[in-house]
Amino acid sequence: MRPPPAHPERLAYLGTPDIAVPPLRALVVAGFDVALVVTRPDARRGRGPSLSPSPVKVAALELGLPVTDRVADAVDVGADLGVVVAFGRIIRPEVLDALPMINLHFSLLPRWRGAAPVERALLAGDEQTGVCLMVVEETLDTGPVYTRQVLPIGPDDTTDDLRSALVQAGTALLVDTLATGLGAPEPQVGEITYAEKIDPHERELDWLRPAVDIHRVVRLGGAWTTFRGRRLKVCTTSLTPSGTGFVAPTGDTPLELVVVQPEGKAPMAATAWANGVRPRDDERLGS
Repeated sequence: MRPPPAHPERLAYLGTPDIAVPPLRALVVAGFDVALVVTRPDARRGRGPSLSPSPVKVAALELGLPVTDRVADAVDVGADLGVVVAFGRIIRPEVLDALPMINLHFSLLPRWRGAAPVERALLAGDEQTGVCLMVVEETLDTGPVYTRQVLPIGPDDTTDDLRSALVQAGTALLVDTLATGLGAPEPQVGEITYAEKIDPHERELDWLRPAVDIHRVVRLGGAWTTFRGRRLKVCTTSLTPSGTGFVAPTGDTPLELVVVQPEGKAPMAATAWANGVRPRDDERLGS
């Protein structure tokens, strides 16, 4: 596997979801020659028969860039570097041997290698996260790192908050580094952890856990519990009750529910929900 050039002139871009769109657009605006965009094949959404393109494909077509779903095509367009951002597919060794690639990864490697680094950092209670620009190797997120940027995680930051900040920081880091030169990467140093995808059961709230743990799950997004046998989504909570929400007991200190979504209804203020159902003193969430 040959090393990436310090000053690449022609790029292949590999990405799929929304978070991979801003870096692609920024590279084009900065004047980089993007020879090809590689993304997933069009896929069916919902139950209908029609196929939908990935967000990256939509952006690439708007920018007038050629698009393919075949990774091997990146080798044949004269690119001297591949840029990978949330691609979500394995890149085979023969492709990496033919075309060096770098990856914009949304964690402080080697912490949180893998599929869900933003979510795992939040759930673990990490006080900081960041972005790394690294060499793509055959093994998962093991390559040496060219540069990184550290970002704080606030006590109420959600997954969406963090992802937005990381994409903004990572886009600037990618464009600036390619413009000034990659330099020499350094091996990853530190404790290795892996960010497995979030399992649906991890979003169910356990009211015997400490309030801070429950608050983290809510900040993850998609948190839910039950009340009187029906599902109740918990959209927003607060560790510092203001007196305007519905306060629920936890394994230690009370937690204020601010916004909830009852089954079959739109999100609403937790106080409005509580006024409607009128919980008895002996009733608890999770029942």
